[in-house]
This record gives sequence, structure tokens and C-alpha cells, in this order.
Amino acid sequence: MAAADKPLVWLRGEVKTPPFSAAARLEAGTLLRRLQAGEKLSMPHSRPMPAIGARCHELRVVDEARTWRLAYRIDADAIVIADVFPKTTPQTPARVIADCKRRLRLYDQLSRED
Repeated sequence: MAAADKPLVWLRGEVKTPPFSAAARLEAGTLLRRLQAGEKLSMPHSRPMPAIGARCHELRVVDEARTWRLAYRIDADAIVIADVFPKTTPQTPARVIADCKRRLRLYDQLSRED
């Protein structure tokens, strides 16, 4: 990681094998590394998630048996991962959106206290 790269802050979830295949884990790692370096990703790798909040996106990782999503937010000082989950429906479940909002709100509150 270069000095200018943003750190990853994991609020929930992880990318490991299993349940990710080795190839999907490497793809997720490569995409996260590009985000850390400041690259703006777009489809098919990432799409905006305004339902979660400003600067929020959904990273898309296609695996052998399923498709994974990483809900993240781009902050000035970090890439904040709010959730990692398998995509099983056409729309992101309302529960996932609500959980991500709650986690990010708590993260923001705790960050302001520091």
C-alpha cells in the first residue's frame, strides 16, 4: 500500500476462501486495491447506491456459484465497507440497505468522538 492509499475500514463482513472462491477473492482484492488508490470504478464492477447514502456504492464480484456484493462508501480518508453479502435477488434487500445505513451512521458518530 502506497502512502497516499486510503485504508479499508471493515464494519461487517470479510472476503475469504471459502465462501468466496480463490478467483473471486482475488478479484475482490484487486477491485478494493484500485479503490484504495483513488480509482473511480463503474459498471460492471461497481454501481452507485444512493439508497444507502452519499458516496455509497456496491462492488460486484461474480463467483462460480453466486454473485457477491460489497457495500462501501468512499470517504476522504478511507474506503468504508458496510457489508459483504451474496446477491440472491434482483434488488438489494431492504434489510441490507437499512443495516448498512445504521452501521455507517454509527461509524460516523464514533469517528466524530475521536
